[in-house]
Amino acid sequence: MNQIRLGIVDDHAVVIDGLKTMLGTYPHLQVAYTTQYGNELLNFLQASCLDVLLMDIQMPETNGIDLCKQITRHYPQTKVIAFSSFDDSNYVKQIFRSGAKGYLLKNADKQTILTAIETVMNGEDYMDETIKKILLQESLTGQRRSIYEVPLTKREKELVQLIAEGFSSQEIADKLFISLRTVETHRLNINQKLDVKNTAGLVKEAIKRGLI
Repeated sequence: MNQIRLGIVDDHAVVIDGLKTMLGTYPHLQVAYTTQYGNELLNFLQASCLDVLLMDIQMPETNGIDLCKQITRHYPQTKVIAFSSFDDSNYVKQIFRSGAKGYLLKNADKQTILTAIETVMNGEDYMDETIKKILLQESLTGQRRSIYEVPLTKREKELVQLIAEGFSSQEIADKLFISLRTVETHRLNINQKLDVKNTAGLVKEAIKRGLI
């Protein structure tokens, strides 16, 4: 196989460093670019190319779904593999509809990551085995996963409750003794996990899922 130019996008430097170390043992893989920011990635792609992109779709300053759409629309030669901690099936479907060619969970081992990269390079889609099982179960039962399996952290559930009670982002920041930017990051993550676009949608979905 020809050498594969790989890019890694994650807002945690430790994840990037870990992937570089893990994948650096394969001579046919070249980690050609890494970044913690989506806008920097788009600037890079204007001047250079990547074959495969391992991309965390939960970044504080970037909507991963929209970023994936931009990449696949303007740089179709770059095959995006979502690299996420979340196994919510609705989220998986969104990222594939946005043009991604693969979906990996962050607990994947080295061989699984390599298999995913080589699979999408061969023109096929790749889906984590855990995700496949979830989708199969849903197709057989006709039901989405239990509302109790929504992957919200304890802090995110706390924010959902405060948002539903009508507190503003600044008021939440003051109440929880965290920065406004941290609150906005949590809100972005919550919106993406629940597949909503605004506060009204968030509250409606949270009620439906039994989160408040």
